[in-house]
Amino acid sequence: MLHHCALCHIDLDRISVRRGGQVLLQDVSMHIHCGQLTVLIGQNGAGKTTLIRALLGQIPHTGTIRHVDSHGLDIPHLRTGYVPQHLQFDHEMPLTVQDFMAASFSSRPVWTGVGKKTRAAVRLALEDVDAGELADTPLGRCSGGELQRVLLALALHPAPDLLVLDEPVSGIDRNGLRLFLDTLIRLRKTHHMAILLVSHDLRFVREYADHVILLEKSVLAQGTPGEVFSSPEFSAVFGTGDGEEEENA
Repeated sequence: MLHHCALCHIDLDRISVRRGGQVLLQDVSMHIHCGQLTVLIGQNGAGKTTLIRALLGQIPHTGTIRHVDSHGLDIPHLRTGYVPQHLQFDHEMPLTVQDFMAASFSSRPVWTGVGKKTRAAVRLALEDVDAGELADTPLGRCSGGELQRVLLALALHPAPDLLVLDEPVSGIDRNGLRLFLDTLIRLRKTHHMAILLVSHDLRFVREYADHVILLEKSVLAQGTPGEVFSSPEFSAVFGTGDGEEEENA
């Protein structure tokens, strides 16, 4: 059981997932604080994707997930935004970024045209993630980093209490990576949302994370990047004590 925290947060208490007699997660407890970037690390098969799916309500689990204010009281209706690792679509499809986003911003079919108010809302959402220039770009011509910023803009509409990102920077070049992460850090400050990000890039984790959680079906260690990377649990999982050489573990 976690103790009361003075910040608003997402409270996961003893989350367990079992499937076919196999334990995928066991008694996972953690706080994901508002206004902070929490990064989830661990080897393949550690349960990171399973935990995300439990948070998104996609798989059954035991334990509780609560949105809690600074007084420890429940806040109903947790709104969650999600940015997947990849978006599967036909890259030859004649669809602009504006058309793609308009399908979520309006109930009006895109093939009938995008209304003025919807176009303005899409532009504002893209500008919020430093991607306003992409509105008229064919979706299939966006780079990996550009596409992730488009997905981020979608995940922020409507504004979520919790933003979940599943390895969103995988396969992005270093310039695109830097722009995406800088945008994410700015949003953390301006929107004061809780952010949970899964990453294998430990160099990024050391530089950007406020809080790190090391998962191996249960929580092995959590704290600042320095605290987790210097822990014996980190050494046992990654074979190094500081994470300097494990950029893509």
